Amino acid sequence: MIAQPYQLYVERKDASKNMARYYAMSIEPTLFGQACLTRRWGRIGSRGQRLVHHFEREEEAVGLFLELLRQKRKRGYGPKPHPR
Repeated sequence: MIAQPYQLYVERKDASKNMARYYAMSIEPTLFGQACLTRRWGRIGSRGQRLVHHFEREEEAVGLFLELLRQKRKRGYGPKPHPR
């Protein structure tokens, strides 16, 4: 059972490079009680790609979640800006 919900959605935009990317992750339980980390990424507005990782323990999934978050922050991804 997952102790708390883990969800992330970040974007990276650079008009000079025609770049508009998103990256999303979530940790959810499977029917068999395992933790499942789902990653989605691609160009904003597209379906993009998807990768699913299965773990025996929630701590392992959270560890990968946090490591991927650190990597994305280093590359310039940040929260989606609020419209004004």
